[in-house]
Amino acid sequence: MSDERRYIDYATVRDALEDAQNRRGELSYEQNMALNHATWAASEARNGIETSTDVFNQLLTALMEVDKLEPVPEIAAKIAEIIPVQAQDVKAILASKRVVMDDSEVEHVVTIVRQHVGYEG
Repeated sequence: MSDERRYIDYATVRDALEDAQNRRGELSYEQNMALNHATWAASEARNGIETSTDVFNQLLTALMEVDKLEPVPEIAAKIAEIIPVQAQDVKAILASKRVVMDDSEVEHVVTIVRQHVGYEG
């Protein structure tokens, strides 16, 4: 058994639940609630940026190349899923695991996120 974790995004969850719904014809109450949440979370309604599995995977790969994120892949995955385009949002995510980055490193992360999602705001 491997200790390696696989991180997935809301779009992947949404697609898997929609596939299950198409195959089975219906989902359980809990699965319907998860589908509703994943659909909302992967849409522009959540943060103004629609997510996709390809962008999530590319962004996660790029974030894992940041020295201080490499030892905490769960934080890199959280950043890739939340898509923070402001420094204070990145800092809030980093604080959850007490990852310390200086302002220039945080700005580098913001730049990586913006480049991968095409944010020009």
